Parts: sequence; C-alpha cells; structure tokens
Amino acid sequence: MAVASRLAVARVAPDVGAGRRRRGRGRGGAVAASPPTEEAVQMTEPLTKEDLVAYLVSGCKPKENWRIGTEHEKFGFEVDTLRPIKYDQIRDILNGLAERFDWDKIVEENNVIGLKQGKQSISLEPGGQFELSGAPLETLHQTCAEVNSHLYQVKAVGEEMGIGFLGIGFQPKWALSDIPIMPKGRYEIMRNYMPKVGSLGLDMMFRTCTVQVNLDFSSEQDMISKFRTGLALQPIATAIFANSPFKEGKPNGYLSLRSHIWTDTDNNRSGMLPFVFDDSFGFERYVDYALDVPMYFVYRNKKYIDCTGMSFRDFMVGKLPQAPGELPTLNDWENHLTTIFPEVRLKRYLEMRGADGGPWRRLCALPAFWVGLLYDEESLQSISDMTSDWTNEEREMLRRKVPVTGLKTPFRDGYVRDLAEEILQLSKNGLERRGYKEVGFLREVDAVISSGVTPAERLLNLYESKWQRSVDPVFQELLY
Repeated sequence: MAVASRLAVARVAPDVGAGRRRRGRGRGGAVAASPPTEEAVQMTEPLTKEDLVAYLVSGCKPKENWRIGTEHEKFGFEVDTLRPIKYDQIRDILNGLAERFDWDKIVEENNVIGLKQGKQSISLEPGGQFELSGAPLETLHQTCAEVNSHLYQVKAVGEEMGIGFLGIGFQPKWALSDIPIMPKGRYEIMRNYMPKVGSLGLDMMFRTCTVQVNLDFSSEQDMISKFRTGLALQPIATAIFANSPFKEGKPNGYLSLRSHIWTDTDNNRSGMLPFVFDDSFGFERYVDYALDVPMYFVYRNKKYIDCTGMSFRDFMVGKLPQAPGELPTLNDWENHLTTIFPEVRLKRYLEMRGADGGPWRRLCALPAFWVGLLYDEESLQSISDMTSDWTNEEREMLRRKVPVTGLKTPFRDGYVRDLAEEILQLSKNGLERRGYKEVGFLREVDAVISSGVTPAERLLNLYESKWQRSVDPVFQELLY
C-alpha cells in the first residue's frame, strides 16, 4: 500500500476488527494520553490524498475476519441524591477498576481519563458519561458477555461508593449547569466551539448517551452497500431504541431527544450524508467530504492545539495558522475522522450511530439487529432492494420525524412500525444463517415492535401513572 513505505516509524498494530485501539505498556501501568501523535508515527514525506484514501481502504477484510465492536455510554449518579458524579468520584472509580480488575490507566496531564485492557477501553465523555469501547469480537455471545463483565465490574466498584449508572439516552433530571466538566483538552476546545455552530451542541456533549455498533466490510462495494443501508435504516433503529423522553424533570416532547439534538449540533459534521447515495460515492468521496469538515484540534507535544474551523486541506500543505509549517500524520487523520458525527461514520470500519443508550438487555440487542442485516449477504441484498428507491427527501423526513413519533411515523402507505417488522424478520433470518444461535438477542427488539410501544413511550406511561409525574423513579427503573 502506498502509505506503508513512507512511514519511518511503524504504526501500532492495525485494527483486526471493528473495535477501537489505544497504545499500552503492560498491565497495571499507565498509558499516554490518547492520542499520542508524536510517538505513534513520523512521516518521511507529506501525506497525500491517496494516503488518506489508502488508510480507509486498509479496513477491507475477508469475511472470516469480520468482527463486532460495541460501544455504549451511561450516566453515573449518586444513589442518595441522584446528582451527576463529579470528576473526583469518576477518578476513584477508574482507579478502583484498575486496581481490582487489572486495567491500565490512560492519563492526560496527571488526570486519569480512561482505562485500557487488551482491545477494550473505558473513556470519559464530556459530562462524565462512562463509555465502554468493546474489543472486536466474533459473535454476539462474546459481545454480551463483554457487556455483562464490564457492568459487573463497574457496579462492584460503584456500589461501594454509593454510585449507580443509568441507561438512558438523555439526562432526565439535571440542567446543563449541573453537569460536571471533565479535564480533557479536546473537550475544552469542543465546548468553546459548539455554541458557534449550533444551538444544541453542549447538550449533545454533556447530556446524551448512545449505544453503537462498529462493523467491517470486505471491499469498497461492500462498504458502499452497508453505508447506504445503514443510513437509510438509522431512523428505524432510532425509533426501536428511542429512550430519551425526559429533560429537567419532565417530558420533553420527543421520544428520542438525543436523536433530535443532532439536527442542530453542527451540521457541517453530522446528518444523513446524501452524497453517499450518489453513483460517484466511494472511499475517495468520503475523504473529500472529511477534508472539508472543519477541524477541532491538532495534538502535539502532549497538548491540544485549537484549530477549530480550519481545514484539513490547509493542514495537508502546512497552512494551519495555529501550527505553521506543521504537516499531518496518519494519526492526525485518524483523530480528525473521530470528530465527524454523521448517522453512520466511516473509519476503517462503519459505525452505526442512531440509537439511544438503554438498559443492558438493549446493549446486546442493537448489535444483533445490525449484524443480522449487514453481515449476511441475503439480508443485506433484501434491505438494499427495499430501500433503493427511497429518496433523499424521504430519508430526511424519517430522520426529522422519528425522534418525535417513533414507530408511529407515517411512511408511504404505512408506518415505520410496518417497516420495522419487515426489517426485524430479515435480521432474524440473517442471524439464523450465521449459525451461532444469536437470534435470542433480538427478543427485546421483537417486544418493542410487536407491541408498537417504544421504550420512551413505556417510560412516559410510567411517569403519568405509577411514578405520579416524577422522573426520579427512572434512576431505579433503568439502573444497571
């Protein structure tokens, strides 16, 4: 590959699947703050656009090497007060996990900001949301075992400190001003920039939680097919997993407020990406898009340099005013790709990003839903055929209306629920053909679609009846 011969220092080992990867130095120690650009790679020549394309192409894998990477976020809270936990409490949890369960610490400016163990990592979102980035795994049984192990560990440490974790898509009780700020350099840059480009970016950063699945592709054409299918169906997944109906102690008018928030966070880097459905789409077209998404930062000498609004194209020719003469490495490109937030995101794998955070049983259901559709050729072809004549206007309509009306959203001659029933059957069929006896992980999805009641609507029903119009019981209802 063109880029391989131009690295003076070898990169860390490439991903073998759809999980994330950070550098480590043995068990029980500390690892450098992610991302350690200056240590990871040095270029002998400036990067070219071809190198950036080759980086994405390097994600192509034969089917036998496809893996499942699951990521989920959750809100930590004090059990006695329901208040969000502060950084010092989070630091103590991270230290407790490291000591008791043999995780390596990730440190930034003497602050523990995450953990790493093998190909799993735990990271902090801007408002202290706890995120597990799972290892790339072969089966959904392994994925669910990983989730269960993680939740066991977090509960074991958290319960001793009077701390619980909540599985929901939006902070149900506390205002933005109540949310603590995490000591991570990249988040300070984002926090200052977000209000300039949208009205809801700070809510996205501090008050939302999601669950997503990362999946592989075999070729450019396979990537295109999965990307298009993933984008078309993302609103359907949003409806099935809608779980963010409360804000500051009362109903917020949405079933998935988290999903709605992305419509006015930063439209330069989010949305449904209509160009993915153009005949010209491929790896190169995505690179062109990403080159024009405004940057957030450059990481040098263990510091984040604010480059908000600047172009990676300018960076490619050494014309960043904040870092004059600096040229990007592949690590810079990798980091830039993580600051783009469409409903489906391309790195060296595809990320399905449309679902609200939820209780543990739904953390296994989401990857099952997508694996059954995208890792089986027959189901993928059926979905591609089903969605091939959907227009950009229809996809945008679903993206806009589903956060409000969920499965009851009208579509053509029926409703999103009708689509969901058909899609669920294709997912079940795909899982059956995989041969790992994974269909059982779709029970939660089956229950939602067959009843027509989204998780959010169930919470709203409880709020109006059993909970007597208080959101406080949700902290027990959705406690991990």
